[in-house]
Amino acid sequence: MSEPSSAPADSAAPENDFLAPDAGQRPSGPTPSQSRFQVDLVSEAAGSSEQKSASSENFAAGGDSGPGGEEAKGRFRVVNFADPNGSGSGASPEAVLPEGLQNGDTVMSETSLHSSTGGQHHYHYDTHTNTYYLRTFGHNTIDAVPKIDFYRQTAAPLGEKLVRPTLSELHDGLEKEPFEDGFPNGDELTPAEEAAAKEAAEPKGVVKFGWIKGVLVRCMLNIWGVMLFIRMTWIVGQAGIALACVIVGMATVVTTITGLSTSAIATNGFVRGGGAYYLISRSLGPEFGGSIGLIFAFANAVAVAMYVVGFAETVVELLRGVDALMTDEINDIRIIGTITVIVLLGISVAGMEWEAKAQIFLLVVLITAIVNYFIGSFISVESKKPSGFFGYDGEIMWENMGPDFREETFFSVFAIFFPAATGILAGANISGDLADPQMAIPKGTLLAILITGIVYLGVAVSTGSCIVRDASGDLNDTISSHFTVNCTGASCKFGFDFSSCKSQKTCRYGLHYDFQVMSLVSGFSPIISAGIFSATLSSALASLVSAPKVFQALCKDNIYPYIGIFAKGYGKNNEPLRGYILTFGIALAFILIAELNVIAPIISNFFLASYALINFSVFHASLANSPGWRPSFKYYNMWVSLAGAVLCCVVMFVINWAAALLTNVIVMALYIYVSHKKPDVNWGSSTQALTYQQALTHTLHLSAVEDHVKNFRPQCLVMTGYPNSRPALLDLVHTFTKNVGLMICGHVRMQGYRKPNFKDLAADQSRYQRWLMRNETKAFYTPVFAEDLRQGSQYLLQAAGLGRLRPNTLVLGFKNDWRDGDMMNVETYINMIHDAFDFQYGAVILRLQEGLDVSHIQGQDELLSSQEKSSGVKDVIVSIDTSKDSDCDSSKPSSKTTSLQNSPAVQKDDDEDGKATTQPLLKKEKKSPTVPLNVSDQKLLEASQQFQQKQGKGTVDVWWLFDDGGLTLLIPYLLTNKKRWKDCKIRVFIGGKINRIDHDRRAMATLLSKFRIDFSDITVLGDINTKPKKEHVATFEEMVEPYRLKEDNMELEAAERLKNSEPWRITDNELELYRAKTNRQIRLNELLKEHSSTANLIVMSLPLARKGAVSSALYMAWLEVLSKDLPPILLVRGNHQSVLTFYS
Repeated sequence: MSEPSSAPADSAAPENDFLAPDAGQRPSGPTPSQSRFQVDLVSEAAGSSEQKSASSENFAAGGDSGPGGEEAKGRFRVVNFADPNGSGSGASPEAVLPEGLQNGDTVMSETSLHSSTGGQHHYHYDTHTNTYYLRTFGHNTIDAVPKIDFYRQTAAPLGEKLVRPTLSELHDGLEKEPFEDGFPNGDELTPAEEAAAKEAAEPKGVVKFGWIKGVLVRCMLNIWGVMLFIRMTWIVGQAGIALACVIVGMATVVTTITGLSTSAIATNGFVRGGGAYYLISRSLGPEFGGSIGLIFAFANAVAVAMYVVGFAETVVELLRGVDALMTDEINDIRIIGTITVIVLLGISVAGMEWEAKAQIFLLVVLITAIVNYFIGSFISVESKKPSGFFGYDGEIMWENMGPDFREETFFSVFAIFFPAATGILAGANISGDLADPQMAIPKGTLLAILITGIVYLGVAVSTGSCIVRDASGDLNDTISSHFTVNCTGASCKFGFDFSSCKSQKTCRYGLHYDFQVMSLVSGFSPIISAGIFSATLSSALASLVSAPKVFQALCKDNIYPYIGIFAKGYGKNNEPLRGYILTFGIALAFILIAELNVIAPIISNFFLASYALINFSVFHASLANSPGWRPSFKYYNMWVSLAGAVLCCVVMFVINWAAALLTNVIVMALYIYVSHKKPDVNWGSSTQALTYQQALTHTLHLSAVEDHVKNFRPQCLVMTGYPNSRPALLDLVHTFTKNVGLMICGHVRMQGYRKPNFKDLAADQSRYQRWLMRNETKAFYTPVFAEDLRQGSQYLLQAAGLGRLRPNTLVLGFKNDWRDGDMMNVETYINMIHDAFDFQYGAVILRLQEGLDVSHIQGQDELLSSQEKSSGVKDVIVSIDTSKDSDCDSSKPSSKTTSLQNSPAVQKDDDEDGKATTQPLLKKEKKSPTVPLNVSDQKLLEASQQFQQKQGKGTVDVWWLFDDGGLTLLIPYLLTNKKRWKDCKIRVFIGGKINRIDHDRRAMATLLSKFRIDFSDITVLGDINTKPKKEHVATFEEMVEPYRLKEDNMELEAAERLKNSEPWRITDNELELYRAKTNRQIRLNELLKEHSSTANLIVMSLPLARKGAVSSALYMAWLEVLSKDLPPILLVRGNHQSVLTFYS
């Protein structure tokens, strides 16, 4: 790091010295991480302040420009600054105009939302002075004022992300340079983020559309389908004017509600590309979004084929009319359809600008055709009367007002019309190509629905008012004035009687029979044909653009495997060329079928499923009441959106119940797949918000209800330390708490003489919580800082949990190395058990003869972090951490050979970054050690994984010697209910008198049957009080000898002083007083070896020691002698409140 030159000014501003950077790490070019703060450079020298005022407003320090540059490097971190005018000596040679000013068609409507840089980077050092300040409100500080760039995402397309000063940078002491690592907080961007940010920052002539060309035009073209010209008149003939308007109104209500919902979601934050998929996935999460995204993209691809075939059929009709068919009708449709879709693909691939121009041209043709029809409807021509067109007339309107269903029903007619109302998402589907999606989508979509709805209603009323339902087309069907009495139809007024063809069903014209009646009415019929072509081709073109855009957005999110290849974009607009080819292939396949009557209803149902979920998204987000749900579009209502979602589902089944059923099955199958896969994304969906709200509500409700014995659950505070350091303890407790009770992994971190690093604590909390989730362990990791282990455990016993979701049982690992370390650690350990009982907790201690702590068997570095990036790691390299410091834990022994298992849940931070030196990651497959493990480590490793395996046929021996409320019995019952332990039988051992063994066995069997707990055997031990073997007593005496006070051999004062300084020592009086209890522990160990040496697990009542009367060394010796040389043993003592009941 270059030393800043000394200057008097340095002493004037000591508070700013921490801004000095490492010049060697200053990036040579613009990188996203350089965007730090938007601040002013203030010159200390009064004489130069005016001279530099302009540059201080427009530029930031960044480049070296003279002798003072070296000084500047040492004083100020590179800061990225904006030059709104794009001018100045520091301007980059590649600087270009902001995106919004590059194309005349594209004008950013909210320039305030854009970065003032437009992707430019300006670097400038003030070389006139030798001290530099950051000024806010005239005060020298790095505290930043509110600015939109602080709230951008990394790959923000509208401008560059700035990073505000962190709380640590403003609040922490000046122990080290705040940016000495070259990045704020040392948070380097991931390669993916860097690439995205670099791509976002690159100056490029991106084409963006306003609300008219981008949304309104597309939606109108997509909604005005071929139905407008060849089916609307038939619908009026069947349903009548009134019900036809009701049908149009119903469809418009559905689409309007969906449009309002779309507007609400689109205005609740920045909208990227992906249309319906993006809106749904970011609102409801990847499960619904992923399923809808796939079927919506597929539906759009097939819709291309449907529209193209509609176009091809019309062309073939015209060719047949002039006898110009190439082969036969079906093959002509295939040929024309293939040529058409190739031309459309070429327009799409040419770029969005060409596609938009084509859409404008098609819209002009379509509007001309509609206007042509309305003009023609006012021109009554004699030659058209035999075909049923007589001009506007009240009698015709009245006759056509009511329904006249012929082989149809209201709902079947509605099902035929409704697809004509879809297409409202055509604008939203290219959201990534809109200049301002938040303004364009609501305005364009809702206006398109209004305009198209009015036109549909106008056509319905118009055709019903000037065209009769039945007409023969025969000039001879006229009647003279003498016979008008027998004529009943509205056509009689005009001298025509079509009753004969109506009765004989030979009519070929009129609303009922002539699908081309709008061509007949129009002023110039070829324009109507052009309108039909325009309607079909524009819809096909919109779908051909929508499908790849939606699919590209889906692929980028990596929700489904093997489709990532389609995420790549090309050119300045990031065009999904691969997606175009895929869409073309799907469309071509269905075009070659040339018969889409079966697939068409499924497409409509796919669109309706999307609409339903968009409506449901708004309802769900409003219901979750998340503070993040605040759309700027206010004209929505959660209950109206819910009604819209229900309506969409009803319409799906009305159109085609079989297709609706198939659609729902597909959506649910994809939903289940994505839910099972659990993609690693976090979009802040309303599902997360509602989950939180429900959890909070239920937790509060739970707290208002008193505990009941029937609902007791073991809620365990497990002192694991780092969750992966004691896998056996974690696995066993998780087995009986999974889906039953709460499990908290407690970890006491002792800093010793160093200040606690709470930032590292928070980072570790998040890191290990993710580790638990990835290992499918349903537990919470809760670390605390404390002076010592006991204080930390007291913190956890008091504060862990929330409401009724609080621990009621403390679970510890047995302290195997208690005789080798500092005995004050034993005092601490025993006092933790006493504290648990003081807090009315139950206590559970697990002992494995091999030990529990595997933290000294160190995996390779970055093992945990690599698993965070990829959960597919199979083999774990295991090595011995020979550099382990024996003093890194206050409870660890001085000898490394005996440090297999130390005091639980404590790890001292002794390296520079406050990270533990031993953070192993144990996986199930550890088969490739870099160095051979010694025998004890190999046994430890195998033992640590024994509870991850299925236990097979064996026994769980329950030594229920003392009634603690039933916890000693409940834990083995819960264990044997789990899949891994279900083949194990429960054997119960109780104490009793020799002359009452049968009576005691029957009494226990009765109790267990009332508790509804299955057991295979009950053994009554009548010889518990038999004296143990002398050699075992001698071994115990030898074990406790070093810890005795031996007060009889010293003066009273000296004994008291020694006892006060070493409270764990065993007095002679105490040893004699508890001789019987000592013998009982030794005897129980003999009985355990005799009866339970082959058990899979022993669950035994934990002996109690009266606080203040029994020294910690003696109590520890009891636990040692009781549990040594046995299979895994769980010492359990409840809090003596009943946890079992036989009452209903």
